[in-house]
Amino acid sequence: QVHLVESGGGLVQPGGSLRLSCAASGRVVSSYSMGWFRQAPGKEREFVAAISWSGISTYYSDSVKGRFTISKDNTQNTVFLQMNSLKLEDTALYLCAAGYGYSDAVDYHYWGQGTQVTISS
Repeated sequence: QVHLVESGGGLVQPGGSLRLSCAASGRVVSSYSMGWFRQAPGKEREFVAAISWSGISTYYSDSVKGRFTISKDNTQNTVFLQMNSLKLEDTALYLCAAGYGYSDAVDYHYWGQGTQVTISS
């Protein structure tokens, strides 16, 4: 059974930074593509970033490219999302996922419960 647990969310001002973590059970992080998605109230789930199982390739949505960085630590079975220069529109529930895809949510088989990120002045 795969378990993903996100942490690190919170309330920050525009321009601030947060670092999200996704702790996975077993060897999930080294075996699957790992992705971050987000969902704001009343909106569809949106792709944010992904990292290949090898860690060699990373992918970002245009809305976060240059501001967010995805990384992972296989020894800790943890995936990170460093978020800088946060904007009001980054406010959402951020979810970690494991699967065989990159930007399409249907390719991800395992999901965490999410961590809330709120950007407000």
